[in-house]
Amino acid sequence: MTDTLRPPQSATTEAPPVPVAVPGDPQKLKRSIGVVGGTLLTLSCVTPASTLFVVVPDLFSSLGTATALTIAIGSLLCVGVAFCYSELGTLIPSAGGEYAMVSTMAGRLAGWLVFVLSLLVVMIVPPVIAMGTADYLAPVMHLDPSYAGAGVMICATLAGLLDLRANAWITGIFLVLEVVAAGVVAVLGFAHAERGPGSLTDLTVASGSGSGPGGVDTVTAMLIVSGLAIALFVTQGFSTAVYLSEEMENPRRNVARTVLATLAISTVIILVPVVAITMGAESLAALTEGDISAMVTAWSNSAVGTFVSLCVALAIINAGIVMVIQNSRVLFASARDKAWPSPVNKALSKLGASGAPWVATLLVGVPGALLCFVNLDTLYGVTGVSVTGMYLLVAVAALLARRGSHGTGHAWRMPLWPAVPVVLIAVLGYVLSQQELPYLGWTGGIVVAATLYWALYLRPRRETRWLVSVPEES
Repeated sequence: MTDTLRPPQSATTEAPPVPVAVPGDPQKLKRSIGVVGGTLLTLSCVTPASTLFVVVPDLFSSLGTATALTIAIGSLLCVGVAFCYSELGTLIPSAGGEYAMVSTMAGRLAGWLVFVLSLLVVMIVPPVIAMGTADYLAPVMHLDPSYAGAGVMICATLAGLLDLRANAWITGIFLVLEVVAAGVVAVLGFAHAERGPGSLTDLTVASGSGSGPGGVDTVTAMLIVSGLAIALFVTQGFSTAVYLSEEMENPRRNVARTVLATLAISTVIILVPVVAITMGAESLAALTEGDISAMVTAWSNSAVGTFVSLCVALAIINAGIVMVIQNSRVLFASARDKAWPSPVNKALSKLGASGAPWVATLLVGVPGALLCFVNLDTLYGVTGVSVTGMYLLVAVAALLARRGSHGTGHAWRMPLWPAVPVVLIAVLGYVLSQQELPYLGWTGGIVVAATLYWALYLRPRRETRWLVSVPEES
């Protein structure tokens, strides 16, 4: 029988006893941030400007004028996903994020598989974003994308070793700059509109072959469905609020607020400039090419183009810092829950003087720097499949979140349950089935290996390994 966690108990009116440190007890992260700090960190992990400038151009190249529509559909799906995260995140406030939630509701094997998928995402996304730095530093210096990305990852790792409250302010300053950059793009795009709002639904893309120069292809419904995996990735960072729930003050209230507010804000910051770019691009070919910096320069002048590019470069560094913070907490929580052999668990559980899990931080940042030398298309494809699969399993957990005593736990509750998770499971399952076979193969192979690790190492040691815990509020 699969073990699950007991639901958190409602608070009582009695004063809690003073905690006494006991040798061998799992270490707890400090509760040091509120809604503002959590929102700044979470928005920075969504990294709207760097997503707009690094990820969205790939969508333009394959979806053309259908890019805005695809992102809008993905954002709508993410509302349902955010409902699931908000309910589960307030019921299970743990740095383990998805895996703690799914383990509690759907069993330890399901939680382990979600952990593996989330680990894929958290290890791949930072270098994917970091490699975009070189393009946007080009106005002042020319760098190799892989080496520039690796440098960003190392700098982000060093920043990740600082106190979390200090990082909230650092990332907040950078976030302002990236929002300004996105705003400049939106204003310029609308001011130089070449086509009307109807272009957002004409579903065309410049032909790469077969129709000759200036050819136009129609974007099919299947292409849009396939593109939804990347569209879900565009706003994926709102889940950071769940990872930070163990460090949030009053998580039962603040996690849901942070998740939902972050999704709403990030969708506006990303979608409005995408609409402006679609309407303002000089031609369909220019839109499909997706060189946003060149468009900004054409709409204004080289000085404005340089300013926007440098803001984006800072946004990418900002995203790297926040992602390293988030991802190190995932490794920290997995070690605290004894997912690995004892020496590894001991190392990953170590906290530095600032309260950061320093070994886990290094093990996120250094491999991330190495991944900057891997083919980008492969990284994008595996990430899209992993995010979709992870969301699907979270939706399954949300469907089970009100069974028995879980239904009486003190938590934020989503509207339209169980319709929301049921619809999500159906839609995400279909989106997953439409992804390219090589990316499904890579991700599936990793999941199979993880299942073998579970069967051969974790399950035979189920009394001492993978003991998923949810720290009590203090």
